[in-house]
Amino acid sequence: MAEQKEQEKGRMTVEEAGHKGGERTAETHGREFYQQIGHKGGERTAETHGREFYQQIGHKGGERTAETHGREFYQQIGHKGGQKIRELIEKAEEKREEKGY
Repeated sequence: MAEQKEQEKGRMTVEEAGHKGGERTAETHGREFYQQIGHKGGERTAETHGREFYQQIGHKGGERTAETHGREFYQQIGHKGGQKIRELIEKAEEKREEKGY
């Protein structure tokens, strides 16, 4: 209701202002800027939250993924993981043979 009044007056809503500010920031700052603030945020979170916090969010994320993806999803990622492991083992064996071990 308040947003509607603001729009009638020709003013931006808080949401619109936030979106516009985000776009401007993205234009003036590059990828490195976002990496730096993400890294700082991650460090600060690690300082203020303990192991339980990360266990809880990991558990919640796992539950959400299980709800949104079916059995096939887990079969596919398991298969991909197995293939990657096989490739890594084969590469390691090739290097070992090249070196004469």
